[in-house]
Amino acid sequence: MRLPARLSHPLRTALCTVLSTALAATAAAQGPTTTCLADLDLALIRQGWGSPQKDRAVTGRPLAIAGAGFARGIGTHGKARIWLALHGAAQRFRATVGVDDGATDPARASITFTVFGDGRRLFDSGVLRRGDPGKAIDVDVTGIQHLLLLAGDAGDGNDSDHADWAEATIVHIGPAPRVVAAPDEPAELLTPPPPLAPRIHGPALTGCRPGHPFLYRIPTTGERPIAFAAEQLPASIALDATNGILRGTVPPAGTYRVTLRARNPHGEDQRTLRIVAGDQIALTPPMGWNHWYAHYDRITDELMRHAADTMVASGMADVGYQYVNIDDCWMNAAKHRDERRVGPLRDGNGDILPNAYFPDMPALTAYIHARGLKAGIYTSPGPTTCGGFAGTWQHEAADAARFAAWGFDFLKYDWCSYGSVAQKERATHREPYRVMGRLLQQQPRDIVFNLCQYGMGDVWEWGAEVGGHCWRTAGDLGFELDRIFEVALANARHREWSKPGAYNDPDYVQIGWIGEARTNGEPRPCGLTPNEQYSFMSLWCLMAAPLFYSGDLRQLDPFTHNVLCNPEVIAIDQDELCQSARVVELGEDRFAMVKDLVDGGQAVGVFNRGEFPAQVEVVWAKLGLAGPMVVRDLWRQ
Repeated sequence: MRLPARLSHPLRTALCTVLSTALAATAAAQGPTTTCLADLDLALIRQGWGSPQKDRAVTGRPLAIAGAGFARGIGTHGKARIWLALHGAAQRFRATVGVDDGATDPARASITFTVFGDGRRLFDSGVLRRGDPGKAIDVDVTGIQHLLLLAGDAGDGNDSDHADWAEATIVHIGPAPRVVAAPDEPAELLTPPPPLAPRIHGPALTGCRPGHPFLYRIPTTGERPIAFAAEQLPASIALDATNGILRGTVPPAGTYRVTLRARNPHGEDQRTLRIVAGDQIALTPPMGWNHWYAHYDRITDELMRHAADTMVASGMADVGYQYVNIDDCWMNAAKHRDERRVGPLRDGNGDILPNAYFPDMPALTAYIHARGLKAGIYTSPGPTTCGGFAGTWQHEAADAARFAAWGFDFLKYDWCSYGSVAQKERATHREPYRVMGRLLQQQPRDIVFNLCQYGMGDVWEWGAEVGGHCWRTAGDLGFELDRIFEVALANARHREWSKPGAYNDPDYVQIGWIGEARTNGEPRPCGLTPNEQYSFMSLWCLMAAPLFYSGDLRQLDPFTHNVLCNPEVIAIDQDELCQSARVVELGEDRFAMVKDLVDGGQAVGVFNRGEFPAQVEVVWAKLGLAGPMVVRDLWRQ
């Protein structure tokens, strides 16, 4: 990430110097003061779980490291970032750091403690685990303006990472230290606006099954109205020439090369789309929007329709986003805080019932389809979903048929309560998905199948065998947004299993306005810096991950749109090789990802996951490349 330089005025600097010198002289005469970190305002501390605790561990229990108790200090949770303004007036920072004895899982509790002063590393604890004696910190911070205290997750996730900064104090002469927010970054719009002339985007091919409904909105930027044309289009598919939507019935098995054209007063564009009618669908990673991290159990039919309208009006559909997906909480529950979501789970025929906020599912999917978009739905193989709503246990065939009859094109199948009715061995991890995968393939429409079971049983090895098209490789990213780099690197380790129609899914893109995952909160700014948000999108595209935005489309600001809607960056995700990039280490906190493309080129991303700017040298040979080469910056085009 990049920390911007601070601007200063010469006169202001001179006045501040005189005043600071006078204050320092007065303070020096009074002698040094020791301030406990626990006595500062902790509200601006950013951490991976819970909230920072004064004189307590993050769980609220007394601070204790390897059996030694401490009266004072701060309890945090990895990853934690504590920025302190020292005003150049401090002398020493002291603390004893370690994993709190209350960490529930000793095998997962692993933390690194690091201290930086004005970007310079002053202390590094190495990896500490529960039961390790606390490590003493006593560092000189003379003249330092900003101190950064980091509690890292040691690269293995943040489960049980209860981090104690025991007896943490700062000795200073002059103004007391303050906890401050991380330095600001400008929200720079890297991608230029699209030209007024039409440009056709999207993948070079689309997979579909013969005889099934066909729907494809041609992703095209440019000033509307745009007149569309399609040459060599199969007779069973028609073109809406005004809106650029292909619809009809998939022709017999084969590959159909269709020339798409788009024209307006500013120019015209053409592109070949291969319609591949056969056994495979989702020949490139699916793209769209999912409601979960914005609306949780507040989702309604109205919000889904608004999302479809926004995807078209904002231009998201013009760069390839096509699925509008409902997540949990569309069904009835036996109990819920909102009475309109409570009711009978099924009717007299055993068919699942939507709650009062979804009065007509076929009408909802028809509304989405009318805009050239596709609709997705959610359920669980267990008796209930994660939110406590009706699951599909013992009604799998009926529910699969009902979802198809309603007109849905995507199913997210979430493990949730299935563990309560089955043994947790590898075969069981596979079985409910094998059952549903077979049922979906029997339906008279194409339904993309998303296996949401958090990477259990090495799902990437068999997900495609049971009919899956994408599968989660880890837990909910909403609980660990501060770990996007670590999550991406872990996902990329399964790169050999990525291929057309089969994708490792590290969860949804969560930038812009999202709700707090632990409380199902109302949407608010995500907390990621602008550079982290650009990195987020870059990582997902390099990994050929499904691209599902899960933020609040009612708050789609220009910066978020800029990150989500760069067609050249999206083209890396949609490249038909569907290769997940390989990782090349470039030094501490720095790495590259290299992805081969179908045209013989390579996409290269260079990342700095540290907290401060870093110079990075990239040598072609180290990336497995040979020069000379033409290089294009895709973000700035």
